[in-house]
Amino acid sequence: KMGNAESNAYQNHLSRFLPEEQSDIDGVFDTLSGSSGSAGAKNGKATKKTLTLAALQARQFIILGIWGAYVREPLPEQMTVRLYNGMKSIDLPGKSSGLSEQIAKEQFVIFMSNLLKGNADEKITIIMRMISKTEGPVKGKQIQEFTEDLIMSVVHVLNYRKELKGWNLENTRDSASGVKTLASQLLSDLKLADGTKPVGPQLTETNFDQSVVQDWVYRVPQISVFLNVVIRQGLHVLHSLPDQTTDIVNLVPGCKGVKGRGLVSLFDIPSVIYINSHLPAELQHKWRLLFSSRLHGESFSQLCAHIVNKGPCIVILKDLDGYIFGGFASQSWEVKPQFQGDNRCFLFSVFPSLAVYTCTGYNDHYMYLNHGQQTMPNGLGMGGQHGYFGLWIDSDYGKGHSKAKPRCTTYNSPQLSAKEDFTLDAMEVWAVGELPESAGAKGKKSILDADPEAQALLEMAGKSCHSEGLREPIEEEEDDD
Repeated sequence: KMGNAESNAYQNHLSRFLPEEQSDIDGVFDTLSGSSGSAGAKNGKATKKTLTLAALQARQFIILGIWGAYVREPLPEQMTVRLYNGMKSIDLPGKSSGLSEQIAKEQFVIFMSNLLKGNADEKITIIMRMISKTEGPVKGKQIQEFTEDLIMSVVHVLNYRKELKGWNLENTRDSASGVKTLASQLLSDLKLADGTKPVGPQLTETNFDQSVVQDWVYRVPQISVFLNVVIRQGLHVLHSLPDQTTDIVNLVPGCKGVKGRGLVSLFDIPSVIYINSHLPAELQHKWRLLFSSRLHGESFSQLCAHIVNKGPCIVILKDLDGYIFGGFASQSWEVKPQFQGDNRCFLFSVFPSLAVYTCTGYNDHYMYLNHGQQTMPNGLGMGGQHGYFGLWIDSDYGKGHSKAKPRCTTYNSPQLSAKEDFTLDAMEVWAVGELPESAGAKGKKSILDADPEAQALLEMAGKSCHSEGLREPIEEEEDDD
């Protein structure tokens, strides 16, 4: 009877996978357990082959080809141990499996089923054991270490498997600080049963029981998404089978426009993942570099020339104090003395903290871009009001401000820069999603040439054409794969 209960539970979990997924899981388990030397008698029973921690670790060090000496393991050591502890936590009916150092095939399949296909309730026991080997409440510090390991493993394994889609560890900021800021951001959603959110040193020493951690996993989807990536790409299981969930497909957007240009972006991989997850779904698949002050020069007219009429964009900048922040513009930038955009716009901070600030509905001062006018402010702004923007870059390039006493009215953001009035160190603008057709048309007449007679009359009358500096430069040759 016990055997029936065991096989029923096993079959129920197995049935969650498509036939091709089942054979993939079988193949991975056979490979892993085969290298453990504990296959035992091959009598066809699923339970006979087992998997040990040593085998799981050995799997991580398989040497590939002549470059084997340089091939690192797909997953960091500490994540391999956490995955093993998670598998070990699965209790099989009629067996004191928690005491065994070997993982049976049923445990392996149920582990995969619960973490890849299960709900928060099914995932939580495994996640608790991945956080701590011992049962009972876990400390905030342990949850923090687990979250940092998880994010670091995602970056590591995507880099190892060459799944970063044009981003890499050389063309982005150091990911180590990004791992910590993203972990802090995700942990800011961790709250006790009474609704209080411990922060700082208090967080690390607070005990959290299973129901509280389960609630956190339920409300912070990134934890499940990251576990999915680590298992699929780290253990190389189901990696070749398409995942239907867009949050996995668009976890990292394709990166265009940086290849061969020697640029190190202001973004790090964890912040790209986090900011991208807040974009409208249809824009999450691709980012294209439009402007970089390091490539195109520190000039406001160059900035405008590269970003006007290019569709939705992300603006990111760094002040001289090292703070990194920016905003998402949901519509094409246009040079005009009125506010533009819609309520999908947001402001964000990348360093020293990672956060997104969305619209309050208080006003519609989402985006503003003006140049060469005497009566209205000239510069690029987002949120707040004239002279008091949540984010402002002056047309006198290099100066800016982020004013929020105590918060920006449009986005409820705090002061994003180190000082209210800041000096700009570097700036980038990324188009997201597909470029609008008008922006991609080659050889098209510039709008500045639409009425040459009127232009000539203005010049005869001694009126200079301020917009001449906004002329779109000839598109650079596509430098991507």
